[in-house]
Amino acid sequence: MRHHVTLACAAFAGLAALPAAAEEAERYRLERTEDGYVRLDTTTGAMTLCREADGRLVCAPAAQETGSASEVESLRERLRLLEGRVAALESGGAPVAGLPPEEEFERGIGYMERFFRMFMGLVKEFEDEPRAAPEKPAPERT
Repeated sequence: MRHHVTLACAAFAGLAALPAAAEEAERYRLERTEDGYVRLDTTTGAMTLCREADGRLVCAPAAQETGSASEVESLRERLRLLEGRVAALESGGAPVAGLPPEEEFERGIGYMERFFRMFMGLVKEFEDEPRAAPEKPAPERT
């Protein structure tokens, strides 16, 4: 009986692996070209160029996937700088580009507050002034 249970478990495990193998087989598509084959990874979009040599299939990444060393190094440097900026922003250590430091901001707010108080004082004075009756237009000036 134990032998039958082991066989049933092994058969079930084999059947469970079939969908994964089918997915892996469907992941890649091989297309014939004039010079050989192109293998397309349908999951990532990566292409590999393959040629027959000495009865074997020899594959190499497509030209657009192989960046020059200087381009790769440039991208690594940009990534390093961006990661540094993100870390500084998350820690609150560095001010956001274009914004003044806290003290300068507070001073600017103080100037704005004084300006509006003075402005509102002028408006209040203007409202409190007695107004003369509007002049009637002369009959010949209409």
